[in-house]
Amino acid sequence: MPAIPGTKTPFWRRAPKLILRPLDYFEDHYRRYGPVFQVGEKPLSIYVADPAVIQGIFQADAAQFHIPPQSPGGGLTFLLGDQSLLLLDGARHRRHRRLLMPPFHGDRMRTYGQVIGTLTEQVMASWRPGIAFNVRAAMQEITLRVILKAVFGLGDGDRYDRLRYLLSTLLEGLGTPFSAFFIFFPRLQQDWGPMSPWGKFVRIKAEIDALIYAEIGDRRQHPQPNSSDILSLMISARDEQGEPLSDGELHDELMTLLVAGHETTASALTWALYWAHWLPDVGKRLHQELDTLGQTVDPLSYASLPYLTAVCQETLRIYPVAPTTGIRIVSQPMTVAGYEFSAGSVLFLNIYLVHHREDLYPEPNTFRPERFLERQYSPAEYLPFGGGHRSCIGSAFALMEMKLVLATILRHWQLELPEGLRHPLKPVRRGLTLAPPGNLRLMPLAQRVAQPQALPLG
Repeated sequence: MPAIPGTKTPFWRRAPKLILRPLDYFEDHYRRYGPVFQVGEKPLSIYVADPAVIQGIFQADAAQFHIPPQSPGGGLTFLLGDQSLLLLDGARHRRHRRLLMPPFHGDRMRTYGQVIGTLTEQVMASWRPGIAFNVRAAMQEITLRVILKAVFGLGDGDRYDRLRYLLSTLLEGLGTPFSAFFIFFPRLQQDWGPMSPWGKFVRIKAEIDALIYAEIGDRRQHPQPNSSDILSLMISARDEQGEPLSDGELHDELMTLLVAGHETTASALTWALYWAHWLPDVGKRLHQELDTLGQTVDPLSYASLPYLTAVCQETLRIYPVAPTTGIRIVSQPMTVAGYEFSAGSVLFLNIYLVHHREDLYPEPNTFRPERFLERQYSPAEYLPFGGGHRSCIGSAFALMEMKLVLATILRHWQLELPEGLRHPLKPVRRGLTLAPPGNLRLMPLAQRVAQPQALPLG
């Protein structure tokens, strides 16, 4: 069995390029070593961009893998806490996953769909013809309002206003390439006072924690059995032994939903709006499809539109917000599709490289939604939300939110990119994720009125 090719260059020498130019980092290794390659020595990290191997990993027993034990402040515990679904393993991971799944399926989605449309319209109400707006800031405002309403049931009040402000400030502070060094090198997490970068973060995070615990306490004292928000459902949920989630578990899962559900969707929406205006044919076809719905529309009717769905899928393909899935550590030696992985190997399934394979996606650097109308991809070929037993539980919610926000904006406004934008945009590092440049702007020209027509989509 052939050895896995790669490099033994130590992490501290590889890290600057991984942090500051991640796509170049992945592409350079792919060209040099192929779709499965290893880096470092202890621990040995293996990047996988071979769908056959990924399929084998997704189908393997969950006991074949584990994630590293979380130390206080290490990894993402400083942001999410050590009881986040993203950081749990084994039985605790299965328990939390079972308790958190129900709010993201079934009739709940219809309720959230109405909320998403209404909150998008609220943000759009401040737009004025001839006055450009920052796209990322607007999308963050929408997704944050959606999360606070859908997760907490909050739509106004002092606690809502304070959480909005603090979360925006916190995530903006963590949204720079420089901030990624705090994540990759936890020893940099030093509190040198309220004016130091980490000191600011610590104090903002402490106030957010206090607000979340206060909201949990209020809900426990005053239950809302008929409420559809996720916090109410999480508080009432019980495991197989009849036990609820503790306050600490609730807090950490709420932080996970706030961070993962807000930041990632805002980035994806920013990209989608960019592509719809950078490529006029894409925007034209979207408008034509949306106009077939007429004047009065149930927001959830957007979810079934094929070209809108394809645009969102292609947005998540060409520049996935997360370039790799979460860490999987091999618990015992295993062989998958001709590759042998030793115990202790750290596996990263590389979403970006899979999505840019020429054999799967001809002209992979071209934004072409039609590819998703022409063929169906397997979970190992298209994996923006990961896969297997650690797939994102909010994937259906995120995709629905993308479609509803994008459709609502395009139905209501005619927008254009600034004239000075002459070259295609490239992703930049934003903490652990990749995002569009933060200075992208769009100019509202006029409000639109739907023009009813039929659009052949065959």
